Amino acid sequence: MLRIKNVSEVIGKNVYTSDGDFFGQIDEVNLAENKIDGWRIKVGSSFMGVFGGARGVIVPHNFVKAIGDIFIVNKTSLPDKGGGEMAMNSPSDLVDVSGMD
Repeated sequence: MLRIKNVSEVIGKNVYTSDGDFFGQIDEVNLAENKIDGWRIKVGSSFMGVFGGARGVIVPHNFVKAIGDIFIVNKTSLPDKGGGEMAMNSPSDLVDVSGMD
């Protein structure tokens, strides 16, 4: 079991889906009430089209299956790669996947 003393130790770690596809890299952590609420992930090029060209997504912490040398996020929490592009409502180039199941 990996023990993390500082959240900053995970910044830059690679993120993969539960199917083994490279998803991106950890960009920052979102905290709420001194607990990890979610992770901002800089999306890899193979997933950019899925999120309408967004450069990053916010994945809620409960969608993270494992944290170690890499992160593993639940594939079913993400939109389907073949499902076309999503409409962008935010100019910040971020997509919040918490409402997607």
